[in-house]
Amino acid sequence: MNLTSIPALDDNYIWTLNNEDGQCLIVDPGEAAPVLAMLKKNRWQPVAVLLTHHHHDHVGGVKELLSHFPELTVYGPEETVNKGTTAVVKEDDHIKILDLEFRVMATPGHTLGHISYYSAPYLFCGDTLFSGGCGRLFEGTAKQMFSSFQKINQLPAETLVCCAHEYTLSNMKFAATLLPQDAGISAYYLKIKELRAKKQVTLPTTLSLERQINVFLRTQEADIQAVSFEDSLQRDEWEIFSALRQKKDHF
Repeated sequence: MNLTSIPALDDNYIWTLNNEDGQCLIVDPGEAAPVLAMLKKNRWQPVAVLLTHHHHDHVGGVKELLSHFPELTVYGPEETVNKGTTAVVKEDDHIKILDLEFRVMATPGHTLGHISYYSAPYLFCGDTLFSGGCGRLFEGTAKQMFSSFQKINQLPAETLVCCAHEYTLSNMKFAATLLPQDAGISAYYLKIKELRAKKQVTLPTTLSLERQINVFLRTQEADIQAVSFEDSLQRDEWEIFSALRQKKDHF
């Protein structure tokens, strides 16, 4: 199976998985043109679309893709029904595509109905977990997003985290400012600066790496708690998470 990221819009990635027979699935097509160009270039035949949530930069290309490939099955949460979804899926549903079985995970926070798709080692998590960061809380709460992070963190270390935006540089700048003494974060921030200076893609990332450099996955650590609240010992982990998200919102 081959994983490909297709740059789209300002900083989105549309993910594809294809097999040796040229069949492929498409994840969160925010626009159709770059997907159609990739399909034509590689002579791929799309068999399914996976949607994580209803925002336009993730669903904007669905209807045009369906006009070219009307037989496509479009999987998505309830909130995407009016965006082209033909098969509604929810927590713990299992769907088979390209000889892979994907488990649907409810990951609310960014939106209330946000879902992610996992088939080892691939995790398509939309705007939930980013490399070095987490999605904005547009509809859900910090407590919901914290729970979504905990659910993702139960997956194997080698999980490939295929998130939908190139936000790694800004996330690592935030982390390095928050924890300037953290050697792992500082080293990774430097690496990401070099990659982005060359306009190279920083994704996918791995869950094992994120456990080291993503402050939103380290809310149990004393140094993270100390920069979140003066009275951090009196706080629940989701409150630490919430404080970090608020700091990032104003960074």
